Amino acid sequence: MRKPSLFFPLFTLIGTAGLVPLAAHADDRTLTVYTYESFIAEWGPGPKVKQAFEADCGCRLDWVGVADGVALLNRLKLEGDKAAAGVVLGLDTNLVTEAKATSLFAPHDIDTSAVSVPGGYADDVFVPYDYGHFAVVYDTQAIKTPPSSLKELVEGDPSQKIVIEDPRTSTPGLGLLLWVKAIYGDDSAAAWAMLRDRVLTVTPGWSEAYGLFTSGEAPMVLSYVTSPAYHMIAEDSDRYQAASFSEGQYLQIEVAGILKAAPEPDLARQFLAFMLTTGFQDTIATNNWMMPAAPTSEPLPEPFERLVKPTKDLLLPSDEVAAHRKAWVDEWQEAMSK
Repeated sequence: MRKPSLFFPLFTLIGTAGLVPLAAHADDRTLTVYTYESFIAEWGPGPKVKQAFEADCGCRLDWVGVADGVALLNRLKLEGDKAAAGVVLGLDTNLVTEAKATSLFAPHDIDTSAVSVPGGYADDVFVPYDYGHFAVVYDTQAIKTPPSSLKELVEGDPSQKIVIEDPRTSTPGLGLLLWVKAIYGDDSAAAWAMLRDRVLTVTPGWSEAYGLFTSGEAPMVLSYVTSPAYHMIAEDSDRYQAASFSEGQYLQIEVAGILKAAPEPDLARQFLAFMLTTGFQDTIATNNWMMPAAPTSEPLPEPFERLVKPTKDLLLPSDEVAAHRKAWVDEWQEAMSK
């Protein structure tokens, strides 16, 4: 999740004869990272990550933000090997097969043994940095009995509206698409046709959707199991809660990778290793409002213990998503446009 709105053990660089000291290069060494906008907002992890990594590497870290994770992949496909970034942060495991098919990414060659995510995930190209489960988050002042399953959401009272995100641009939107597919299979088009009457609007990304929800435009929104933790910690409020679905919650594991054409490949690799240190991981729970993918220096705040515990982790294979994503999106678009 990202904040509702609307790091670092040192790496030792060993000099060799004939090299100019690192300090002389500090202004020349720049790592550009493509990511989603909420990650680099003033309340997101980005500012803290930038400060910590720059102090560590003696370099400059520049962020370039796009609306959401699917939009990130779309941008990479357009730019190809002309992309200015060294690192791409913000894809998820639903998209890794498709991302690899671009041939734009290089193996990371770093130790990822510290990674711990549901179901386990190890890959020679992409490194996980956080994870979370999608959820329907609802306003307890507007809804007393939330849906307890995806079936209840799909077939429920159409007067109780939900805001969702577009699967063509948003990883949460894609997550809901895959959640419906995982539960309904070949009957997904019919499920979308029923759910359509409950959808207030479809937004390009998560920030717009959550902003409409918290401003009272709809009593439900597609977000994350972790979203209520923000309200509990930052606002001391239990008003917004996540619904527990009997079929389980769809899992998102967010990842980062190095581009083959990275201008500073060593810096890019250093950044991916840095992501697994406490300097980066300590920013995740209470800035990105997701679950850390590697150890943190302290236990998570107590409200995280009160969050919904998914009954099952739902996650379709990335190869299956890559093979069918276009057809499934077309099916969604046709059902939602009638």
